[in-house]
Amino acid sequence: MSGPRTALLTYSTKPRGGVVHTLALAEALVRAGARVSVWTLGRGGDRVFFRPVADGVDVRVVDFPTVAGEDVGARILRSIRVLGEGFRPHAGDYDVVHAQDCISANAAGPCVRTVHHLDEFTTPELAACHERALVEPFAHVCVSASVAAELHAGWGLTATVVPNGVDAARFAAAAGPAARADRDRWRARFGTYVLAVGGIEPRKGSTDLLRAVALLRRDLPAVRLVVAGGETLFDHRGYREEFDALSRELDLAPDVLGPVEHGQLPSLVAGAAALGFVSTREGFGLAAMEALAAGVPLVVRDLPVLREVFGDTALAARTPREIADALREAITVPDPGRREAGRALARAHTWDAAARAHLDLYARLPDRAARGR
Repeated sequence: MSGPRTALLTYSTKPRGGVVHTLALAEALVRAGARVSVWTLGRGGDRVFFRPVADGVDVRVVDFPTVAGEDVGARILRSIRVLGEGFRPHAGDYDVVHAQDCISANAAGPCVRTVHHLDEFTTPELAACHERALVEPFAHVCVSASVAAELHAGWGLTATVVPNGVDAARFAAAAGPAARADRDRWRARFGTYVLAVGGIEPRKGSTDLLRAVALLRRDLPAVRLVVAGGETLFDHRGYREEFDALSRELDLAPDVLGPVEHGQLPSLVAGAAALGFVSTREGFGLAAMEALAAGVPLVVRDLPVLREVFGDTALAARTPREIADALREAITVPDPGRREAGRALARAHTWDAAARAHLDLYARLPDRAARGR
């Protein structure tokens, strides 16, 4: 029997965590027998996602041209309108409409919503988008119990918890002997490096990590900070200016790569001496789980959600001084037991299991609501 006709909606084709989640879940749902379309906005002329998508997933990209001088609030409102105009005439074609972020939830109409993490915004349009995307969907998924608890405490909403999967084999292979040359190319370029994935923005704790690496370099002066990723809708120019000014003050020149090509990311991760994952808010930590799959020591901020997801497989810290100390331990004191536990944890999180849990949820939805009517 064919699985449900499912629309997954996301806001971008770029390699952000929610987009990575959407594509991996879509592919796993297809493997489980569902018929899946992924709807997204094609920003700046994009017609495809940042990576190839498996056969069987129907990709629908709604054109979203760049508007010169458009501020964040106007861009949010236009994103909702354009994606909604593209998708809503087709909503009745699906048994399940499932939005993965606040923009797509506002655009979709009645839907299931995955709440990856909760945030606070100062841009009025974005704050309103965030609120509507929590209270208007008729069913909710969270990728960790900690976020589900926040959602219930703040809004009285009950979510189904379905942890992320991770492509553990892909990142484990990048740490293997066949990929040594790829890792060596990154190490030849950067030497011993602490990696951050996700760009430079307040939620990622970028300035705290910068301060921590500056402290770490007093003992390990050869260590460099490498920052990968960072494609986002939001305007973090003020924070980036603060980050750059602090870099000059600390006499530390981090290597800021921007988005890294999909095929090169695993070897960049596997070549790192440690991953610094010090977000102030998170829902799960997919990039951190990928690092564990590659056997890379992990330092996280000491948050309930990251304690829940990673437990003893990561070193946890709060302040820049504590983060520096944890990074020093991660780099200089090998812990084979922790490393193997991290690899095992990553292997235990599969997208196929996540897809089965989603299908179980979809089967329990009321028919009229599930059809987005």
